Amino acid sequence: QVQLVESGGGLVEAGGSLRLSCAASGRTFSSDAMGWFRQAPGKEREFVAAISWSGFSTYYADSVKARFTISRDNAKNTVYLQMNSLKPEDTAVYYCAADRHRSTGQAMGVMTRYDYWGQGTQVTVSS
Repeated sequence: QVQLVESGGGLVEAGGSLRLSCAASGRTFSSDAMGWFRQAPGKEREFVAAISWSGFSTYYADSVKARFTISRDNAKNTVYLQMNSLKPEDTAVYYCAADRHRSTGQAMGVMTRYDYWGQGTQVTVSS
């Protein structure tokens, strides 16, 4: 059974940092692009960041560029999202997803390309 399990969410003050992890199991994800998306209350799910299967290509939403960093450890089947300088508007449920199509660049920002999704982890940033 394919599973993506997010962890690391929580409550943090504005300006603080959190590191999200996404542990994958059930198949080998080392050939997949991996992405993070988020959904705030009353809003649609939106792209945050993605990393290619090799780790050489990354792509970020403009709203998080220079604050968030995505990385992966294929040996551990895990992808990370380091979030710094957090803002109240970053408050959302954060989802990890896997794309089997080996997307790179801007294509990694297309939500419909992702085949597997985690259940999400809540991130709350207080002002």
